[in-house]
Amino acid sequence: MKKSVLFSTMAAAALVLSACGQAPESTPTATNNKTDSTGEATDGAKDGVDYAKFKACMVSDEGGFDDRSFNQSGFEGLKKAESELGVQVAMAESHSPGDFQQNIDSLMGQNCNLIIGVGFMLNDAIRDSARANEDVHFALIDSRITEGQGEDFKVLDLPNAKPLVFNTAEAGYLAGYAAAGMSESGKLGTFGGMDLPSVKIFMDGFEDGMKKYNEDNGKSVTLAGWSKDSQTGQFVGNFSDTNKGKQITENMLAQGVDIVMPVAGPVGSGTVAAVKEQGKGSVVWVDSDGFESTSDGAVMLTSVVKEIGQSVFDTIKAAAEGSYSSEAYVGTLENGGVAMAPFHDFEDKVPAELKDALEKIKDQIISGEIKVETENQP
Repeated sequence: MKKSVLFSTMAAAALVLSACGQAPESTPTATNNKTDSTGEATDGAKDGVDYAKFKACMVSDEGGFDDRSFNQSGFEGLKKAESELGVQVAMAESHSPGDFQQNIDSLMGQNCNLIIGVGFMLNDAIRDSARANEDVHFALIDSRITEGQGEDFKVLDLPNAKPLVFNTAEAGYLAGYAAAGMSESGKLGTFGGMDLPSVKIFMDGFEDGMKKYNEDNGKSVTLAGWSKDSQTGQFVGNFSDTNKGKQITENMLAQGVDIVMPVAGPVGSGTVAAVKEQGKGSVVWVDSDGFESTSDGAVMLTSVVKEIGQSVFDTIKAAAEGSYSSEAYVGTLENGGVAMAPFHDFEDKVPAELKDALEKIKDQIISGEIKVETENQP
């Protein structure tokens, strides 16, 4: 899961990560020889840009590229750039934090022009590599580039490191409103993978949306697992322990919660398993559209989506065309960088008046009439 930052809690969290990784894996794919629609070979040049000479590379966090969440979304953006632009690509999958720097170094040895790190946990490795290799472009998904902690904590502006961050509180607000409107028990639940701003921002928006529903409808739907005011709640401690995610969900279901939003990447599959086994409740997925990215669409009420793949594609395209910028990309409802996914199998179960209210609220967030505010803002 994915991770945007402004506060020292991120740096402090990073310090507790161990460095006991396996040897990094790298899977390069070159695309030097393409064919056009007639079957004739081309040199990769399009509109005066020789994309085939550009190499875009990516390093996953410990969730891996098949996490059905933000690593997978980033990987899909990389592959889209390969297939549609004709750039060369290479990727390295991490199994633990100890792999991050090794994987970046491996890709550096493959002459990558742009190296993209997926997730806040790669902050230090991307930052240090960008400083040491000023002729290479870097990007970091879900996080600003930072260093230090406590009073020394600061957000950096490196000329060759671009943050790709997402204001998921806006889409989370819509999901919280929708979940409150669909809950039969009047009890929602959420929990995080790690105590990071990029996780808590989802939960902040989700709680605020629930409160807005209560205000609009005279209801008293409650939220287990998170308090925006105190910034405290339940966390797994990582993005890999699906059993703990399942246990947390089972406890919530036992307390009467009937809709759960796990902000924990692959750990969310533990939530899905608990809901399916007990035959009750539904899930709000995060990062990707869970109905499409998992095989468990039947329990997915909706998802809080980051358009990570498109931001990756756009960054690669700009860099290949010589217009790379280190200015942060911030995904919002207005620019389409974040969204609430369709209801899919729940479409016929969601009342028309709730759908109308959600459309109105979305417009009000975009116009600024409703301000979705959180200290975890990207």
